[in-house]
Amino acid sequence: MIEVLQKRKTTFRNQCLKYSRYVFNDHFVLFLLIFLGFLAVQYSQFLRSLPEDKSLLLLVLALAPLLLLPVGSIATYFEKPDMIFLLAKEEELKGYLKQQTIRATIFWGILQTLVLVLFVPLALALGLSLIIVVVYLSILFLLKVLVFQGKGKRFYNQAGLDWKRIVELENLRKQRILRFFALFTTVKGMTNSVKRRAYLDKLTSMVPKVSSKTWNNLYLRSYLRNGDLFSMSLRLLGLAIAVFVFIPQTLVAVAVAGLLNYLLVFQLLGLYKAFDYQYLTRLFPLEISAKTRGLLQTVQSVTLFVVLVEGGMGLLVFEDKLLVLALLAFTALLAYGYAPFKVRRLVDETL
Repeated sequence: MIEVLQKRKTTFRNQCLKYSRYVFNDHFVLFLLIFLGFLAVQYSQFLRSLPEDKSLLLLVLALAPLLLLPVGSIATYFEKPDMIFLLAKEEELKGYLKQQTIRATIFWGILQTLVLVLFVPLALALGLSLIIVVVYLSILFLLKVLVFQGKGKRFYNQAGLDWKRIVELENLRKQRILRFFALFTTVKGMTNSVKRRAYLDKLTSMVPKVSSKTWNNLYLRSYLRNGDLFSMSLRLLGLAIAVFVFIPQTLVAVAVAGLLNYLLVFQLLGLYKAFDYQYLTRLFPLEISAKTRGLLQTVQSVTLFVVLVEGGMGLLVFEDKLLVLALLAFTALLAYGYAPFKVRRLVDETL
């Protein structure tokens, strides 16, 4: 039984390692090194020019680490069939779950401490003693232990193991990891959930209900209701706005925004296979060009909205307006050059 779970663990880790090669390629690693160097320089300059009133910084430094406490999850590697086939081994599995809880607590506790150590120079520059900093880090580690003890209790109910809850939590954990890799490449094993957002229904009425716009309507509804694409778009747009506001170097901010727009377009192209499960779509009296045209128009509409918001923010924040124009041109190239090229490849793979 434990060997089966260990084999699943190895299989999933190998899957993540395979996808990580597409994420951390040479270009992205080079970009990360440059970006981390930029952050290090900015951090050093910030430490040299702290404001006279340090009360706000002290408050932020004390409360911000609390946001890290809920981060992390317990890996169980349980699957739905285990609810039946491993039911007889429930007592042994309780020990396994306790062991996984301890491992997750140690891993995420150490990771949290390493992240917070980066802010130790700021704490010392604000006048805090090293002893106070160490005590605070220890308290945060103990709070992390309590948080994970609470997460471990979710695996149990009055009758014993809550099998349904365990399987749901493990599936959510895996989907979060795979969703990150899906930002950069096509990932197998992704599952989508349908969630109607009633406040967005008016957007669906913007597309005419005519035969030539059949795929436009389908893809728009899939974007707004199916999966995580809509919320992902908002997150990427929010990150771009935050980059515009908090990064003073215009060139760096525009480069990061361009990378976020690339990730947005790449993810939106995943809509092409959103209805492959529905065989009735193959009975549509429409050519394949109508499907690709509907996808491209949907991707371009979403990208246009995002780039208009970014362009407006850039005009307000940046002094160099030409770089804003460069961002608009790059995003237009993505939507009207890169996207059609990728769609043609998707069509060739399907055929």
